[in-house]
Amino acid sequence: MGLFDKLGGDSSGRVVFLGIDGVPYELIDEHPKVFPNLTEIAESGSGGQMSSIVPPESSACWPALTTGTNPGKTGVYGFQDRDPGSYETYVPMGSHVSAPRVWDMVTEEGRDASVFNVPVTFPPSTRIQRHVSGFLSPSIEKATGDGDVQQVVEGFGYQIDVNAKLGHDNDKSEFIRDAEKTISARHKTFRHYLQKDDWDLFFGVYMTTDRVNHFLFGDYATDGEYADEFLDFYQTLDAYIGEVRQLIDSETTLIVASDHGFTHLTHEVYLNKWLEEEGWLEYATEDHDELGDINSTTRAYSLIPGRVFLNLAGREPDGAVPDAEYESVRDDLIADLEELTGPDGRNVCRRIVRGEDAFSGGDTEIAPDLVIIPADGYDLKAGFTDKDEVFGTGPRNGMHKFENACLFSTDPDLALTDVDLLDIVPTILELMNVDVDGERLDGTSLVA
Repeated sequence: MGLFDKLGGDSSGRVVFLGIDGVPYELIDEHPKVFPNLTEIAESGSGGQMSSIVPPESSACWPALTTGTNPGKTGVYGFQDRDPGSYETYVPMGSHVSAPRVWDMVTEEGRDASVFNVPVTFPPSTRIQRHVSGFLSPSIEKATGDGDVQQVVEGFGYQIDVNAKLGHDNDKSEFIRDAEKTISARHKTFRHYLQKDDWDLFFGVYMTTDRVNHFLFGDYATDGEYADEFLDFYQTLDAYIGEVRQLIDSETTLIVASDHGFTHLTHEVYLNKWLEEEGWLEYATEDHDELGDINSTTRAYSLIPGRVFLNLAGREPDGAVPDAEYESVRDDLIADLEELTGPDGRNVCRRIVRGEDAFSGGDTEIAPDLVIIPADGYDLKAGFTDKDEVFGTGPRNGMHKFENACLFSTDPDLALTDVDLLDIVPTILELMNVDVDGERLDGTSLVA
């Protein structure tokens, strides 16, 4: 059955979507005793691996997942984006997302949507039933925009995010306690509003999983000091998902999905340092810490994660690469990147994607010319402060991965072959019998 081709049937389909930020499919598939609820959902419903987008960074992934469109239509490419026609950068917020969100589409059809803790949704929408914005919100008061909702979530001990600085400590005990506290309060909030049963779409995200993965995934992968605590945390998450399933009726579809996968991190790669050493990037002064400090002789620079831009004449203010030489210079840069090897002798770049192959739409002016998908173990950094070496280590031992996001649903009829996160919105809309112009979406419904 094609997108929105259902004939007849109940027009009041409802969906609960739970986001589990950065949870890899293999983690669940290989530990059925840790994830009995997700395992049962996969067996009686649907479950499998899903691809992310490039770049697989939460700031770009969640706008894409919640709109069903690529960054060329959302206008958000990562945690840091560049103002068109300048070297000024900014941190994208929800107000920067150009495409309509799934809850906007649902609301336009006269249905009710409750939305909680989705990254890059600040400021909260006043057009939907209720909304508590997530990651990048400055405070709970400003994230709720509603005094009654604020009072409820504060009563549960709600906080916007885990204190990630605690993860930098060698002793991770306090970080783990904070993560457990954060996800517990998040679940209490979800449970409270799920039980109101006054919504058609409930959309909530557990982002704490991403934080735990960044600081403990290496322990899990190597059976390190905090491997048991890592799995204990996930056993609690699975129990929360099981409770949500029990709270909703059999006519409501539950979807659980991550926005990207995860893998063990062994080396940070300071890409702008490498570009500088290879003669692609130069700075105007010795004291440099931002994109605006590059010299007009610079031919290429990078923004996180793994986005590489040519300093193109006519696009960048002091572009050094003539438009006529764009393709040849980009080919040379790709060739150099393909030769980049790490301390362990492996190629750093597993795949290099040309911008036009990943991005399309009306917001491609700030799209990168290249996106690097690194080999497992390498995390591409892109600051503009001076570094002693191209490779280093930091407090994180887990990194995002493109291929191994996950998708589970109580609907047994989802076709989970060659799935990516752009397919989630059209799937939700079809399950809810909400008819929109499918031409504007980049994904396709998974309803068979």
